[in-house]
Amino acid sequence: MALLAVNHLKIAYPHQSQSETIWAANDVSFELNSGERMGLVGESGCGKSTLGRAIMRLLPEGSKVEGEINFQDRSVLALEKKELREFRGEVVALIFQDPMTRLDPLMTIGDHCLETLNAHQPDLTRPEAKARAIEILELVKIPADRWGQYPHEFSGGMRQRVAIALALLLEPKMIIADEPTTSLDVTVSAEILEELTRLCSERDMALLLISHDLAMVGEYCDRIAVMYQGKMVEMGKTKSILYNPQHEYTQSLLAAAFKLQADAKSNKNFDSESATKQPILDVKSLQQHFTLESSFIQALFSKEKNVIKAVDDVDFSLYPGETLGLVGESGCGKSTLSRTVLQLLKPTSGEVNFLGQDLAQLPSAAMKRMRRQIQMIFQDPHACLNPLMTVGESIADPLFIHELANSEGAGIRVTQMLERVGLTPTEDYYYRYPSELSGGQQQRVAIARALITNPKLVICDEPVSMLDATVQTQVLELMLALKAEFQLTYLFITHDLWVARFFCDRIAVMNKGKIVEIGTTDKIFNSPAHPYTQKLLSAAPLLVNC
Repeated sequence: MALLAVNHLKIAYPHQSQSETIWAANDVSFELNSGERMGLVGESGCGKSTLGRAIMRLLPEGSKVEGEINFQDRSVLALEKKELREFRGEVVALIFQDPMTRLDPLMTIGDHCLETLNAHQPDLTRPEAKARAIEILELVKIPADRWGQYPHEFSGGMRQRVAIALALLLEPKMIIADEPTTSLDVTVSAEILEELTRLCSERDMALLLISHDLAMVGEYCDRIAVMYQGKMVEMGKTKSILYNPQHEYTQSLLAAAFKLQADAKSNKNFDSESATKQPILDVKSLQQHFTLESSFIQALFSKEKNVIKAVDDVDFSLYPGETLGLVGESGCGKSTLSRTVLQLLKPTSGEVNFLGQDLAQLPSAAMKRMRRQIQMIFQDPHACLNPLMTVGESIADPLFIHELANSEGAGIRVTQMLERVGLTPTEDYYYRYPSELSGGQQQRVAIARALITNPKLVICDEPVSMLDATVQTQVLELMLALKAEFQLTYLFITHDLWVARFFCDRIAVMNKGKIVEIGTTDKIFNSPAHPYTQKLLSAAPLLVNC
């Protein structure tokens, strides 16, 4: 008997036109056994996450569902409210892609764990529940001294570790992991997935791993299912899918993944002459320290403050026309460094010299003017685009903020930028809302918004980590073309080493707030000097083209 059996499942979201039903999942069937690990791959919008939410009965009210979802021969679609509450968490747990939207900002990490345990295991005493929670948190590399902190005090990767810990707390029979390591570096991804797969084996627990990362799925899953436009177009043993794909879409996915891993950039933009130029950005002895709040008793008896050195004495230079990659594990300080460069966080000490001026010393009005020259592309375009503004309004907004155009002029420039980032016909995309776009299209809007002010420096914080391999390649090639056309300089933050190799001229490796190694991309990959760099490279999942 299969643990999970999905038969001819069809799903349509509510609020659609009555003339035609658009199926987000269309006639999907598969089985999953205890202890088995199945990877579900496909492009954004293909129906992967819809399938995961349907199994948990988390679809929006009014969704149309046809077919069967049976767990241990019981119909999930027929579960009553009390049964459904027990099913979620105790039987099947779901790890979401974006933990910040799932964690309560007013609750500490410890309170999240205790609430979960109390809801399902009320007989546990508070000390027993806390001991259990700390054990699981340490399993995903979150130390006990972070128990009393809030989600906003964690990096994106560490928040995802919390989400994984919450899923493991109740020891479910099956875990649905929806892009669980998208925001994690390769070392932590490997550690968590190894732990998940070990638990699957030891506890006979099934895993449905939803991901766009073919190399990762290939390394940790027994079987792979490929979804395209709502349909499951191919399914089979991992080696069969990776080495002998039958469907043309699977073949295109693999081709895009191989391209990212095989095509190293030629690094023509950074040579001995580049290093003699005046740097566009020069960071010197930069520090960004945060003091953890202590209780009254701790403050009374402790002489030293508990300080997190997120950025600890960092030095680097970035030259005009260069792409410098910043890589390292989640929580190492990459994003904090970028926000300190932008002066969204005032540095504890040190200098951030941009175009010859120390940004840390500029008054707020001057810094606002300077931000026209420094723009940012964020990891999650959906989270940084206003859902109530059309695409055209979102892209035009920086022009009005910096008083660079009137309404008529802004409209012309937005149309030109939409065409340049490949969102055509422009009159169609101009009036759409973010929710009406795929992940790749949303990121193109975010790129257009960042470039509309003609900046000199663009800070890219994990700009393609949430995209599948084919869309990743398209967006990266677009960014390379725009770099040449607009004479841009990129500071490119990523945890994906193969993306860094494909895209960057030089790479700086960051660990525990410090840059431990910096050099050309070829040097970092072919002869890494620091043990931490060697560890990162050895942990990166690699597809072998057979």
